[in-house]
Amino acid sequence: MPTFLLVLAILSLIIGFGLIYWINRRKFYRRNVAGLEGFSSFEASVFIRFLERLGKWLAYVLILFSVLLFLLYNSEKKRLEKKYEGKKTERIISIQ
Repeated sequence: MPTFLLVLAILSLIIGFGLIYWINRRKFYRRNVAGLEGFSSFEASVFIRFLERLGKWLAYVLILFSVLLFLLYNSEKKRLEKKYEGKKTERIISIQ
C-alpha cells in the first residue's frame, strides 16, 4: 500500500508540473514579434484562455494532491514500521 501511494504521488506531481510547463510553453510560442498573443478570432482567444486557466487550476490541484499523498505515504510507512517493530520485540521476548 505505501508503495502505491508513493507511485501515485510521484505521477501526480510529474503530471501537474508537466501540465503547467506545457501551458506556459504554448503561451510563449503563441506570441509574435511585438510580444502580443496571436489568435485567429475573438472566440478562439476566450476559449483557449479559459481552457488554459482550467488546466492550470487542475495542475495546482494535482500538485496539492501529490503533497497530501506524500504525507499519507510517510504516516503509513511509520505506522507499518511501528507495527513490525512491535512484532519483532514480541518475538524476541517469546524466544527467551
